[in-house]
Amino acid sequence: MAMGNKLLIGERVVLASQSPSRKMLLEQAGIAFDVVVSGVDEDVPEGFTPAQTVEELSARKARAVAPLCPGRAVIAADSIVSIDGLVLGKPESDGAACRMLRRLSGRTHEIFTGVCLLAKGGQQVFHQVTQVKFYDLTDEEIAAYVAMGESRGRAGSYGIEGAGVILVESIQGDYSNIVGLPVAETLRRLRAMLG
Repeated sequence: MAMGNKLLIGERVVLASQSPSRKMLLEQAGIAFDVVVSGVDEDVPEGFTPAQTVEELSARKARAVAPLCPGRAVIAADSIVSIDGLVLGKPESDGAACRMLRRLSGRTHEIFTGVCLLAKGGQQVFHQVTQVKFYDLTDEEIAAYVAMGESRGRAGSYGIEGAGVILVESIQGDYSNIVGLPVAETLRRLRAMLG
């Protein structure tokens, strides 16, 4: 892993997220990092598009963490699920998770992930979109999945990197974007910023 680390990013970076999924993705890519949680307010102005929302929130997280880690590269991200013009955030209850999954059943939705990179006095903010199509799900399948507890704390009420993979018929775009961070694009941009 150390060699991959040197080939991709030659220094230890800061991940401004407590997301276990984002940590897993960076670990899989062989990136050395420390987690510093921003704790920023995640309310955005009404009327923001999904793309504007994730870019704004990722930038807020990065800017909040940067002063705590002077001189270090920062990666911040935020993801949302969108369908029918609605943003599906994290469910407040198992009942809410069931309702979200019913809405997604048999249909295609979009995952927007915004990323903000801070390095060497520069900033880059971008987003990626991945389309995910669910199988038609029965109420029993939905209830069984929600009972596993995997819906909790997940935008759209599922995690594709866990048992949620059985809900997915197809994807179009970057798989890692669905998990919570478009890793390849993020690391290519960060490597360019670091020179």
